[in-house]
Amino acid sequence: MPKARVLIADDDRLVLATLANGLRNAGYTILEASDGKEAVRLCEKEQPDITILDIRMPGMDGVETARRLTETPFLMLSAYGDEDLVEKTTNLGALGYLVKPIDVEQIVPSIEAALKRAEQIKKLKQSEHRLMSALEQDQLISTAIGVIMEKYHLSRDAAFEKLRHHARSQRRKLVEIADEYIKATETVNIDE
Repeated sequence: MPKARVLIADDDRLVLATLANGLRNAGYTILEASDGKEAVRLCEKEQPDITILDIRMPGMDGVETARRLTETPFLMLSAYGDEDLVEKTTNLGALGYLVKPIDVEQIVPSIEAALKRAEQIKKLKQSEHRLMSALEQDQLISTAIGVIMEKYHLSRDAAFEKLRHHARSQRRKLVEIADEYIKATETVNIDE
């Protein structure tokens, strides 16, 4: 199985070359950027699996670059173990904070751990999206049932059956019928 695509952004050519060569030898596909703007451009074009960002770069620093890479997991790289910087970058979503000088053999486990964590976060976000969607659909259906109960003086179960029967007769999803019913009711109420 091929290893991840890693983007390294560092203005120090020696650090960039050392990390890039070491990680290539470890089996990663490497993309290189010498500043934040180039890192953002490469992320948009190449969509790496993870990015390693130096904090102090001319122009757009690593923190600003991280803010712009909303969909790309990243590790921060710095010559300083400053607690404020660590907190600031983790609040932005950094999956790790590496302090120079870096031994390539020691960075590989950090990359692998960050990639696994990024995958977990991605799955959690997908799960959250599905749950939010389900809640919105349940709310639409419940609202439609409430309107039907009021309009036809039915019990909750009877109103649900009426809505479900209508959806089945049209071979459509219950939530679609509920949404249309609510919108039609709102339109009628607005026109009155």
